Amino acid sequence: MQVDRAGVLLVLVAAIVWSFAGLVARYISVTDSWTIVFWRSVFSAATIAGFLLAREGAAETWRLFRAMGVPGALVGACFAVASIAFVIALGHTTVANILLIQASIPLIAALMAWVVLRERISGPTWAAIGAVIAGMAIMVSDSIGGRVSPIGDGLALLMTVTFAATIIIMRRHPEVRMMPAVCAGTLIAAIISAFMSNGLAVGAADGALLFAFGALNLGLGTALFVTGARRIPASLAALVGTAEPMLGPLWVWLAHDEVPAATTLTGGAVVFAALLAYLAWEFRRQPRMVVE
Repeated sequence: MQVDRAGVLLVLVAAIVWSFAGLVARYISVTDSWTIVFWRSVFSAATIAGFLLAREGAAETWRLFRAMGVPGALVGACFAVASIAFVIALGHTTVANILLIQASIPLIAALMAWVVLRERISGPTWAAIGAVIAGMAIMVSDSIGGRVSPIGDGLALLMTVTFAATIIIMRRHPEVRMMPAVCAGTLIAAIISAFMSNGLAVGAADGALLFAFGALNLGLGTALFVTGARRIPASLAALVGTAEPMLGPLWVWLAHDEVPAATTLTGGAVVFAALLAYLAWEFRRQPRMVVE
């Protein structure tokens, strides 16, 4: 079996694009998180819808939205919760904490698959799940001591769990097309935030940053990831996708001097070691592949 190099490249570029989320958010001066969620969601929805229209055409795009059904609506709802939780968490905790907690998505998805789908979990997977839980406990220990907001880390965990839930739903319903469901999720987030916001007016500079935050960071990144992930094995896509939580804290550190706490670095090292070991084991289980 051959690995599609274009697919690997698309997923890698998507992860790099996503990794700039914390950096862009730190430059936005808007203080109302709901206003940020609204504009990010609107620009993202427009980008994803435009991508679908360009690739599928108007008639097929409309058919894909109508064919989502309940599973697609659930995926959209989970994505909406995840995107809202991410933005609000940025106002309460560090980018490093958020992204390193997010890195546990593949393992949390494996645990949820065992509970919901009764999929068998191997010994190495259980070991990796235990290591990730230990690493996350170290990371959020500052929250327990009051040095970092437990709300921020809690929202980061909510984002991680809901995104993992989307994976389980799509695994249970492979007929669900992710792109229309994600677009629906961004629209749900926009509607909710419009009611929750104190005001949607923003300045020109913030408007440009919010466009980058929504259209480029979320919208373009999602389009690239979905397109690339369909062409390569899931374990390989997950492995390449770890570039996002690895690079995200680096950009914020370099641009904003937001130095990760010692507990974040220690817990994050445990999470990454477990994650990479797990993905390497999964990748070795796949049939030997040759990249051409």
